[in-house]
Amino acid sequence: MTNQFKQYQLAPFLLKALDAEHINAPTPIQEKVIPALLRGESVVGQSQTGSGKTHAFLLPLLTRIDLTQDDVQLVITAPSRELADQLYEVATDLAQFEPQLRIQRYVGGTDKSRQEDKLESKQPHVAIGTPGRLLDLISDHALTAYTAKMFVVDEADMTLDMGFLTTVDQIAGQFGEDLQMAVFSATIPQKLQPFLKKYMANPTVIELKPKTVIADTVQNDLIQVPARDRNALIYKLATMGEPFLVLIFANTKTHVDALHQYLTDQGLKVAKIHGDVEPRRRRQVMKQIGELKYQYVVATDLASRGIDIDGVSLVINAELPKDNEFFIHRVGRTGRNGQPGTAVTLYEPGQEAQIAELEHLGVHFTPKALKNGELVDTYDRNRRIRRQKKAAPVSGKIAGMAAKEAKKKMPGYKKKIRKAAEKEAWFNNRVEKRNSARSARKAKKERN
Repeated sequence: MTNQFKQYQLAPFLLKALDAEHINAPTPIQEKVIPALLRGESVVGQSQTGSGKTHAFLLPLLTRIDLTQDDVQLVITAPSRELADQLYEVATDLAQFEPQLRIQRYVGGTDKSRQEDKLESKQPHVAIGTPGRLLDLISDHALTAYTAKMFVVDEADMTLDMGFLTTVDQIAGQFGEDLQMAVFSATIPQKLQPFLKKYMANPTVIELKPKTVIADTVQNDLIQVPARDRNALIYKLATMGEPFLVLIFANTKTHVDALHQYLTDQGLKVAKIHGDVEPRRRRQVMKQIGELKYQYVVATDLASRGIDIDGVSLVINAELPKDNEFFIHRVGRTGRNGQPGTAVTLYEPGQEAQIAELEHLGVHFTPKALKNGELVDTYDRNRRIRRQKKAAPVSGKIAGMAAKEAKKKMPGYKKKIRKAAEKEAWFNNRVEKRNSARSARKAKKERN
């Protein structure tokens, strides 16, 4: 098969790397972003998780690196260590056939002094890292980022949510006016607009909205469960059939720890990822997950964008996330590249409103129940709500009207009666409120 990336005049070493990775055809976001960045345009790109945006900006920007220059030419920020690690791995894979291209990673939790010592002798062409560590190295005059002509802010909405946008702003202030800047995000929140306007006068805006917020290949199952039965149910769901890789998401580190311990006690080999896991251990676990040494992973939302692994067959939401946006990122870990996937979401009685919000966003749930060791379709959860809606009380007048209209058997007579009953109830309520107000005024006048 002819590699379709040849049409973009990318650097030969990149085309060779793409062939080695069996990547032959660009995704929709790549088709739009690659030519724009090759032309030197600044870009604001919006697309869903798993759309291929990493290659969309790395391929053209690595092509534009001048290997005859020994200074920093491209700086890329990511809001978490895991995301920075992934960017670094993709970039180094693309550079595998060009040994002169120097790519370095700078994240928190690593030896800063050692990094500064290395920077004294040689600067990288490409610096990838978390905002805090990059700014520290720049402030210490170790990383000479001011020479860079290209700057990428990846996962900008997550950068904003995690409070790192001010730090990224300080980094962006180090560059010259001829900077080519690219900002990529799953969403473009209003709070991000001032930052974009500050550094991007007339960017090329590329927005690819998915037809659905969740890939069509994902089956979204919904199970109502009391909190006390949650762990046992999760164990049963995770071990049904032959799942390739199962990601289980919880809202807090405490819940992740408890669930990890419970599943481990059941004999499963389970990895856990959250903010309190030591950075070196987190990197080790992420590598082991990529090597498929774990079949089960329990994580907080820190990892919902930090795990980029093909083959996730099942996602379990142990609880609804605090932010609906995290739901999209959690479920986006499965059903990628056209492969089938399943997401099971557990919710408690009383959380129907949040389920309705997710449905309003375009998530299509199938109510399920676990019976005899398998998931079966169950009742529409809205039926109970509809049954609870009581009709407006009717008076003798309305009852008589109902009997009279029923005898006529005219089309729409039930609707006519219902509207009459509702109008009467509204009128009676209004009269009651008016009488209550009069009584209150009279009582106040008597007191005075």
